[in-house]
Amino acid sequence: MAKPTTKFVCQNCGYESPKWNGRCPQCGTWNSFVEEWVAERGASGLRTSTGASAKPITEIPPQQEQRISTGIQEYNRVLGGGVVPGSLVLIGGDPGIGKSTLLLQSSYELARQGHRVLYVSGEESAAQLKLRAERIGVAHAGMLVLAETDLDHISHVAEETKPDFLIVDSIQTVYRSAITSAPGSVSQVRECTSVLLRIAKRENIGVFIVGHVTKEGNLAGPRLLEHMVDAVLYFEGDRHHAYRILRAVKNRFGSTNEIAVFEMKQRGLEEVANPSEMFLSERATAAAGSAVVAAVEGSRPLLLEVQALVAPTSFGTPRRMTTGADSNRVSLILAVLEKRLGLRLQMCDAYVNFAGGVHVDEPAADLGIAVALASSLQDQPLSNHDVFIGEVGLTGEVRSVSKLDQRVHEAHKLGFTRCIVPRHGLRGWKPPAGMDVVGVSTLAEAMQQVF
Repeated sequence: MAKPTTKFVCQNCGYESPKWNGRCPQCGTWNSFVEEWVAERGASGLRTSTGASAKPITEIPPQQEQRISTGIQEYNRVLGGGVVPGSLVLIGGDPGIGKSTLLLQSSYELARQGHRVLYVSGEESAAQLKLRAERIGVAHAGMLVLAETDLDHISHVAEETKPDFLIVDSIQTVYRSAITSAPGSVSQVRECTSVLLRIAKRENIGVFIVGHVTKEGNLAGPRLLEHMVDAVLYFEGDRHHAYRILRAVKNRFGSTNEIAVFEMKQRGLEEVANPSEMFLSERATAAAGSAVVAAVEGSRPLLLEVQALVAPTSFGTPRRMTTGADSNRVSLILAVLEKRLGLRLQMCDAYVNFAGGVHVDEPAADLGIAVALASSLQDQPLSNHDVFIGEVGLTGEVRSVSKLDQRVHEAHKLGFTRCIVPRHGLRGWKPPAGMDVVGVSTLAEAMQQVF
């Protein structure tokens, strides 16, 4: 009788080893190796062939992708215009952030259009799903509910019901009996995702899977999971606050870095048509350390409030804390302010926050952060009608950014009357009527315009 074959797999990155290791040599995680049985060749159905032959790319007939609207415009924006049949979409986010609520609402809208939706839940019973659907008012006869974790049975039910859309909540709870490891392990997640991918392509149905996230905010399981799917969507925001941001970090059928803004209410997630107005709705007037910046997320310009607080410290090392901003970028701006403008910041604590729970990574917010820090240090409020756009360099220069005209027009639409922008970005376009666009070359020029 042949001896069973086992292997040790890192549960963090998927690295495989014939023996147990205390520390993974690939990702460096300690005590992450788990022993798993090696599936027999062909037992899991991975090695299947379609029998297709290779052909020149010029002879392949063009195919026009057809998109199906989810009935939620913000959701359609992130997906690239709607759901492409045969696509596999992965949605991740913290517990309680609204992933299941969004999928229930989109299932209801799809069912209202005449599509059949099969919602598979491995974490909640069918009765619990019905209670939630009735609470937010999205119960429909076209929504089929299945509380099951065995993927083989799920595939059998999908073949019988022939749904147009399949939702699996979540991928870490389903398993295949051919794989001996526990649900949620690297082998199970990889194999179950592969089976769902084949179902999506073979049956030409849209498949949505929910993925858990780690404490660092990344999707749990191997990075291979993100490479296998067609689109990866992340839910951001604090579950204790009302606003949620759905961000696309990968999309084979549309643009990446698109975002959708929702507000969590008693009846579920509600779309926010004008996110800029929402983020600025609670901005204090005549408050030192508050500035407005224009950021671009995907194809959408957003006006955001950046808040800075500079206070003297009694310790030898000042604190630098950020929320929603890159801490390294803020440290760079603080160094430029002290070196190029002579602001005494080395003995002051500095705190930077983007209101509304949004995260901003682009350098176009540098000028707004610098002005907000200087305003808080000098305790001088900024004008409520100013918007700041520009990247700050190490020599104190203000560099141009992309899509400057879109940012300025968004500020004009919300009633702002002056924009402080890089001088080099003013070439080739005209600002809207009633908007005073001031071009600056250095950070010192910007401070002279503001104070």
